[in-house]
Amino acid sequence: MTNDETGANGAADAADAWKQWHEARNESVAAPYGPLALTGTHWLEDYPDGRLPDTPGTWVTDGDGVVLTATAEDGLTLDGAPFTGEIRLGADEGAVDAARVAAGERRLIVLVREGSWGVRDFDPGAASRRAFRGIEATPYDARWSLPARFRPYPADRTVRVENADGRERGLGLGGEVAFTLDGAERTLQVSVLGDGSLWAVFADATSGDSSFRFRFLYPAAPDTEGRTTVDLNRTVLPPCAFADHFICPFPPPGNTLPVAVAAGERNLR
Repeated sequence: MTNDETGANGAADAADAWKQWHEARNESVAAPYGPLALTGTHWLEDYPDGRLPDTPGTWVTDGDGVVLTATAEDGLTLDGAPFTGEIRLGADEGAVDAARVAAGERRLIVLVREGSWGVRDFDPGAASRRAFRGIEATPYDARWSLPARFRPYPADRTVRVENADGRERGLGLGGEVAFTLDGAERTLQVSVLGDGSLWAVFADATSGDSSFRFRFLYPAAPDTEGRTTVDLNRTVLPPCAFADHFICPFPPPGNTLPVAVAAGERNLR
């Protein structure tokens, strides 16, 4: 096999892998408890009486947890069994469909952000699920898959950034990835996730125009020499593109690329 044939086969394999990834993304987003199903995020500090909008039960912050009180009329279940009385809950850490508290098909998720407790309501019957027609994405192009190098910071740092709900929260950053695009070195500040992979919140010259106002990118964990790949073909829409009730962080200072990244997920159809 010639080098040209090897290159052609490699490009075809990468394009096929991207197509499968894109199809899986559409399926994941449209799943019964995917991001389109989120119908509300309620911060308990905004409801001192514990009565959340259109949410059964009474939910009250109590130190490092939430106390839920329910009657039979509330129709709640806890761990799959009808629940009445009072229970103290911590934050849900697993999949949405494994949440401890449910109201019929709805799942009520307890969350905490910087000491503020809240409840999220995921409803498979959400209108946004029925209206979903897929994610608009640019087909795979090998020129957007770029070798990169991770440069860790001497110590992790936290920057305050505005979130999609209008509040400002901390965003942890562990370093930056550097890569060459349009003939110049570009860098993005990244968070380091628990499995060693990276997460960038960024914007570019298409943001708010032909693409959503900002997007996410998840480069693979760097090797021992810091090498990884910035594959902009796999740029994804943030959760708040699918439901207004997510609290996605906006890009930190310096994470707006001065070039048009016409790749990856762009908008909802």
